[in-house]
Amino acid sequence: MKTHWSSLAYAFGQPTVTGVLRQQLADFVVEEQLGFEPTGEGQHVWLWIEKRERNTQDIAQLLARHAGIKSHAVGFSGMKDRRAITRQWFSLDLAGKAEPDWSALGDDGLSILQATRHSKKLRRGVHKSNRFAITLRDLQGDTSTLAERLVAIRQTGVPNYFGAQRFGRDEANLEQARQMFAGQRVNNRNKRSIYLSAARSLLFNQLLSKRVSDDTWHRAMDGDVMQLAGSHSIFVPEAIDETIEQRVSEMDIHPTGPLWGRGELKSGGTVKTWEQQLADDYPDYCQGLEQAGLKQERRSLRLAVKQLEWSQQDRHLHLSFELETGAYATGVIRECVDVSAPEH
Repeated sequence: MKTHWSSLAYAFGQPTVTGVLRQQLADFVVEEQLGFEPTGEGQHVWLWIEKRERNTQDIAQLLARHAGIKSHAVGFSGMKDRRAITRQWFSLDLAGKAEPDWSALGDDGLSILQATRHSKKLRRGVHKSNRFAITLRDLQGDTSTLAERLVAIRQTGVPNYFGAQRFGRDEANLEQARQMFAGQRVNNRNKRSIYLSAARSLLFNQLLSKRVSDDTWHRAMDGDVMQLAGSHSIFVPEAIDETIEQRVSEMDIHPTGPLWGRGELKSGGTVKTWEQQLADDYPDYCQGLEQAGLKQERRSLRLAVKQLEWSQQDRHLHLSFELETGAYATGVIRECVDVSAPEH
């Protein structure tokens, strides 16, 4: 089945090397980078957990049951992959409760590496970044150009696409969103959120793919809305002058694209025309997102790939890098190795 993800434009040309992703569990390791230290005091217990073949929600529910608290009293910053080894923080509000014996959890899919305290609940999206260690196996094709491609990724970054997992198996979340916008009731708030996110992500990806095709995804254009690197702060430059171009080149700022919702687009000129075209090409999704009450927001078109290192051994490629919160490692992988075949 051909998906929108498989048809998105490549920044450096479609890779000529194929490989296998997640052949083994240890081939995909993610470690959350919090960016600050818990204080060691407070009513919230913070747990640094390594999980294997468990999704984040399952771990949160398990911790709530074990501690005898409501699920909403458990906090975590980001959703992590199920088929992977991941390390991330969870918080539990234990106000007025004794701390349970964590060693009695009895789940082979998790290990508690550290327990401490903090005064606040861990909220969604507060961690600074994620660190990845990924192995791609059974490489086939001409690998002599891999190093050159990886150097380009290190210097330029990659398109900040929403990853394929955002859309579900065979992109079923998009069809569910379409049915929801057509009037089908979705009472489950979590599923409703997933479908809204899938529709919004599709629109962003399509706009970004056009700018990748035009080679403007990492360049400043008249009418662009810029985002300050490492923040959600945006601004519209009065003009695209040498200073703006230099800041873009140095990855201090990035051009952005729309996360669709109610309100006026902040962009101008040709950029705004491209973005408004989404409403003509995908009226059901755009109108559905507006009627759902979402507001226009922005997301960087470019993703900086920090601390990118690699090594090749036999027919295997080992990658390590750091990405900002909300970014997808699959966006980095697809630019260097074709892993479009089903994962093992």
